This record gives sequence, structure tokens and C-alpha cells, in this order.
Amino acid sequence: MSVADIAHDLVALCRAGKNLEAVDKYYADDIVSVESSSGPNMPAEMRGIQAVRGKNEWWLANHEVHGGEVNGPYVGENQFAVEFKFDVTNKPSGKRMQLSEMALYTVKNGKIVHEHFYYNPGA
Repeated sequence: MSVADIAHDLVALCRAGKNLEAVDKYYADDIVSVESSSGPNMPAEMRGIQAVRGKNEWWLANHEVHGGEVNGPYVGENQFAVEFKFDVTNKPSGKRMQLSEMALYTVKNGKIVHEHFYYNPGA
């Protein structure tokens, strides 16, 4: 599959709420995932498919999603970007938030080997 094919399918899966299916289908076993900031429950960098899968499972378990948008993909030679916007409630705190982030994915040998999330704190 081309980078564009992977990008378009990943976006389609995310729009359908199938983020874990996208991870299983397209992420390399040695994926590196970088958040632009760390938190008490989440280090800024995670390595390996199990760690990234766990991060996704944690996010889904701790947030009620009321709505959202997945925009893109914006495709380059071996990378693509996707914009995510979510209206969520953090389950432990009960705080409702509007989240906006841009994800940059790097593809090698037909698998996503690196992802980096950039946040819009003003959203």
C-alpha cells in the first residue's frame, strides 16, 4: 500500500471510531509514539505496539466522546498528517473539554513507525 492509501484508510477507521483497528492494521511492532507533553498517567514517549495500544485503550476508557472531527489526511512522501478535534468528558474528573490536535505519521515499509501529536491549547 502507498502512504496515501494507508493515510486514507487510517482516517476512515478513525472517523468510524475504530482507532484500535487502525493501530492493529497499520502500526509497526516497534512504533514510537510521541505526545508533545507528558502527564501523570502518560509519558511523553512510548515505544512498541503494546504500549501504544495500551495508551489508546486508556484514552478510550477515561473519556466519553460526545463528538468529533477527523480532517485530512495531508499526505507527503513518507509522512501524512491528520487533524483531530474532539468534544469529550474526562470520566474521572467529569470535566468536559474541546480537544484539538494534529498528528504527524511516518510510514516505512508499509507500516507506521512514528507518530507525533501536536496540540492546540487554545481550542
